[in-house]
Amino acid sequence: MPELPEVEVTRRGIAPHLEGRIVTAVALRHSGLRWPFPADLTQRLSGRTIRSTGRRGKYLLIRFDHGTLIVHLGMSGHLRILPLSAPPQKHDHFDLVIGSRLMRLTDPRRFGAVLWHGQEEGAIDEHSLLRGLGVEPLEDLFSAQLLYRNTRNRTAAIKQVLLAGDIVVGVGNIYASESLFEARINPNTPAHRIGLVRYEKLAQAIRRILAAAIEQGGSTLRDFIGADGQSGYFQQSYFVYDRAGQPCRICGAAVRQIRQGQRSTFYCVNCQK
Repeated sequence: MPELPEVEVTRRGIAPHLEGRIVTAVALRHSGLRWPFPADLTQRLSGRTIRSTGRRGKYLLIRFDHGTLIVHLGMSGHLRILPLSAPPQKHDHFDLVIGSRLMRLTDPRRFGAVLWHGQEEGAIDEHSLLRGLGVEPLEDLFSAQLLYRNTRNRTAAIKQVLLAGDIVVGVGNIYASESLFEARINPNTPAHRIGLVRYEKLAQAIRRILAAAIEQGGSTLRDFIGADGQSGYFQQSYFVYDRAGQPCRICGAAVRQIRQGQRSTFYCVNCQK
């Protein structure tokens, strides 16, 4: 699944092609993705100017004066900017046409989403999919103090708490494993047993790793590609993720793989205590 860096890379890729441009047409194929396409979406968007793009967790936000288009890439979706003449393929479900070019959503597994939140429905942060999300890890509100304060009664393993998204949003499976390794924290450690000093290391690791992943174009995860058609290459920098049985890059011990909440976790038993 595309995680926060991949979604942010996508946003940065589409932004120059969308912001300030007028939508000239909308193409909807099939009835929808995870949820049905909004009724009258073509009429809502055609002739309207895109004011800005944004991101909340793993949700892309395309803002208009009268509301916001919410796009989620699901498990294997991606957006690309293409010439208007590009013929749609089997898994191409949604086109936003801007003059001679278009933004196309491709989603083979159809777990993504294209939704509309009208201005009359209130602030976008009040949308049912967004209102319970935690703070953004690359913004100023995210801190070690926030992690410490909100985990005093959390007995779940720290890896699961990071993935829950209600304290900090967007730290998905890959980057949680990598951040916990950099902070030298065992992913099985109950969140309430981690002190402020260790949370300082974890917060710094999350910020650094996510920023580095964005700069390197994200990770090549299944068929993720950016808006320009290029794959990310942060996976070449992994210390533990997807390296089960291989030697730890720090101590040489074999990287271990376990299951936590139906997700694979990778860590070093020597480095992460």
